[in-house]
Amino acid sequence: MLVPIDFQDRSVCVMGLGYVGLTLAVVMAEVGFNVLGVEIRPEVVDGLRRGTPHFYEPGLEHKLAFLAKNDRLRVEERIPDGHKSSVYIITVGTPISDQGKARLEMISAVAEEVSRHLRDGDMVIMRSTVKVGGTRKVVVPILDKAGVGYELAFCPERTIEGKALSELRQLPQIVGGAERRTTIRAAQLFQFLTPTVVRVRSLESAEMIKLVDNSQRDVFFAFSNEVARMCDAVGISATEVISAGKLGYPRTNLAMPGPVGGPCLEKDSYILAEAMNEFGVTPEITLTSRRLNERQPLESVLAIKFLTEQMKDFPSRPVICLMGLAFKGRPATDDLRGTMAFPILHALRSAYPDAVFRGYDARVSKEAIATEFAIEPCDSLADGFQGANLVVLANNHLCFETLPVESLAETMAPSGLIYDFWNNFDPTELSLPDRIGFIGLGGHGAGYLPEGVHWDGKQALAGQA
Repeated sequence: MLVPIDFQDRSVCVMGLGYVGLTLAVVMAEVGFNVLGVEIRPEVVDGLRRGTPHFYEPGLEHKLAFLAKNDRLRVEERIPDGHKSSVYIITVGTPISDQGKARLEMISAVAEEVSRHLRDGDMVIMRSTVKVGGTRKVVVPILDKAGVGYELAFCPERTIEGKALSELRQLPQIVGGAERRTTIRAAQLFQFLTPTVVRVRSLESAEMIKLVDNSQRDVFFAFSNEVARMCDAVGISATEVISAGKLGYPRTNLAMPGPVGGPCLEKDSYILAEAMNEFGVTPEITLTSRRLNERQPLESVLAIKFLTEQMKDFPSRPVICLMGLAFKGRPATDDLRGTMAFPILHALRSAYPDAVFRGYDARVSKEAIATEFAIEPCDSLADGFQGANLVVLANNHLCFETLPVESLAETMAPSGLIYDFWNNFDPTELSLPDRIGFIGLGGHGAGYLPEGVHWDGKQALAGQA
């Protein structure tokens, strides 16, 4: 163990055991902290006490089972009386409303719970994403009701799902305290997890870093998707343009196009914009990028519809299989929060109202596919292709990269199309049945088009056949 027995903040309470809170609690328990995890969902608490996590993360189940067996991680539905924690870490989610505003009711509820147990000298660490100034405006007034002296810091989560357990031990931790002594105290806590702690001058600086980091990624991916959109209009391959343009050329660094969503990128640009609105500033590039990423599913489905309407014998009641339902495939996750599969499916249902829909994901359970998407789950990739008129690959799971696409295409319906949002294959190198097409995002005019099918970018985006 790394944490000395006499370390003043050896006992910590993690409020909220979702993706952020549970992985943090597990790593802290591993390095020697006495960890109390609080989670209001009784079914989640029951599973965690047995050593069973409620989501997939590589290595998590094994570590959690070991900690549960050896009483290294205590899990409760409420903060129990008589606990010894001197540090509270708030990790609950902050989703956005339909109006693009951050919903902070969960943070307020947790802060109320903490305030009822706060003792003089305790430290509260905000890890949930809030708008700039949110910690002072929302959390401080609630904690002040405790009537005791406490310290407050904002230390944002920085890991990605699929690598959280390793990145918690490797990535630099940002620490911003309400006062300098709090920044130092929080830095001492996190130095047991990661070799690098970056101290910033205020709560607001730390809050801004979190929002800027995620918004930058949203903007980064949006430009690639804009390149794909332009290449589709021209009728050339975005994959070729991007890969050839940056090969051996250090001043070009473009990602491949693809759907952009997830629990952070779908909302943090809006939270940043909401915060900046209070200062009279509109982050125009940020918001334009977010809207471009949100528009992509509809435009892609318009392209699919344009092509299938030209395909001989493509039925009015097609069988459509949507594959890759989690918000990302690499690193693998079963997380459906913010997944672009939802708007893709919505657009497909609008374009093909009489279609029969089914779905497959290498990590998402069949039960979740049936309940969350209201479509028929498939047992395997092969089942998804069997008899399908349209197969849509919506995330970048490794199983798609190694897909035996040519043999699976043989099992599709007499007239069919494969649409790949992640360009796993070069259509010019495929040998498919004449009746089956293969199209990638940003390559609508450079795909494997069935005989008699042509591409017109302007006409397709206008939704015209």
